[in-house]
Amino acid sequence: MNRIERDSQTIRLMIDLYCRHCQHRQELSADYQQLADYACRRLEHCRYGNSKPACKNCPVHCYKPEMREQIRIVMRWAGPRMLFYSPRALFRHLCQCL
Repeated sequence: MNRIERDSQTIRLMIDLYCRHCQHRQELSADYQQLADYACRRLEHCRYGNSKPACKNCPVHCYKPEMREQIRIVMRWAGPRMLFYSPRALFRHLCQCL
């Protein structure tokens, strides 16, 4: 599995955690499904490919401002909780961000 696929899997996991616990939904709502699809499309079309930096450290911000704010909210909430739900994904994500 390459970096883009791992990042896509991680972002989908974060969005799923956020929806289940903050939105109290068992399935993703249409808005959050759209956010997950958008984030994965952005990853697939990243100009840096598998050698991409973490999005927050990237010189090119490819997210629309409203989507960027939504994903920031999700990541702020889900990031610390990943330690309990998927520690392997959390540590892999943290290593890539540094």
